Amino acid sequence: MSETAAEPLPRGEVVVVTGMTGAGRSTAAKELEDLGYYVVDNLPPSLLPDVVRLVDGSLGKRQPIAVVVDVRSGSFFASLHTQLAQGFEGRRTTLVFLDASDEVLVRRQEAARRPHPLQASGRLLDGLHRERRVLADLRGDADLVIDTGALNVHQLTDRIAEAFGTPGSTQLKVTVLSFGFKYGIPVDADYLADMRFLPNPFWIPELRDHTGRDSDVADYVRSRPGAAEFLDAYLPVLTGVGAGYVREGKRFMRVAIGCTGGKHRSVAMTEEIARRLVAAGFEAKAMHRDLGRE
Repeated sequence: MSETAAEPLPRGEVVVVTGMTGAGRSTAAKELEDLGYYVVDNLPPSLLPDVVRLVDGSLGKRQPIAVVVDVRSGSFFASLHTQLAQGFEGRRTTLVFLDASDEVLVRRQEAARRPHPLQASGRLLDGLHRERRVLADLRGDADLVIDTGALNVHQLTDRIAEAFGTPGSTQLKVTVLSFGFKYGIPVDADYLADMRFLPNPFWIPELRDHTGRDSDVADYVRSRPGAAEFLDAYLPVLTGVGAGYVREGKRFMRVAIGCTGGKHRSVAMTEEIARRLVAAGFEAKAMHRDLGRE
């Protein structure tokens, strides 16, 4: 009787967390630890392969690993690109970049009463600008960019849990986010669409106090001239890009849908786009950044 060889168990992934000082790296690391990751903070990138081998030997190859890397690593930091390109013992690698505006980062650093590691004898803002230059390429290569400027600690941990709460999943996770242009464009969006070409329900008294989640507003928005044409044209773009992301090993896609205040048009279209993406076989969810601000 022949015996079929068992398939090798999948290896745990390696999540590399980096980003701007004050953007929430420690919060992200703590949440990853709570999710079962073996976490190492402020690790020189050149030591990453050694950490993976040690974890393989002591905790097993399925143990997921998270490492926090920042500019405090000094000259070692330059080797991170090389290490990421080479990979780590066959494990899937995800690069997470945490960011926020200079204004937010300065406010957080001043509240914590900590100097910036690249500040030297200059201003805090000088240190931030140096750090942005050093990190520019990594930000461009990141698999997941999270703008933490408008997030509190709990919201950031929710974003991390949303992304890494199911270790081993290789399905593309799509977030469709509604927003209001009056409150600023989401800087971590991969794709952005403007719904201000549609009539605004705000000017219809019986719809003004409702939102795009209400059926009367949603029906109104989707029935306006151009709405169906937009959806029919935009969805194939997103599904095509999503399929390409999967082929390239990318796991996250963030689509931002905007209108003036983020209450009516963008909300209704976000819900519909997320619904169609789910119907097309993607793991998609709708989120509403500015709903309730008006």
